[in-house]
Amino acid sequence: MSVRLDKKSADILDKMASIFKKPKTDIVSMAIEKYWRHWIIEETNKAYAELAADPDKWKKEQDERALWDNTLKDGL
Repeated sequence: MSVRLDKKSADILDKMASIFKKPKTDIVSMAIEKYWRHWIIEETNKAYAELAADPDKWKKEQDERALWDNTLKDGL
């Protein structure tokens, strides 16, 4: 697969490959993985914010967590 980069991105990729002493493909793979993880966290945060904004739904969530906490019996 090939991807075209604009000059600025290509220059940054070259610098990163030089600094980290890794192939450009590794740098791109790491960047994609990091972006993906960031996106998942952002979407999760949005979903929890929406849940917390609804008092009834948030109460149900808290009640369910309390039930699960009882299953561990480790006191944490």
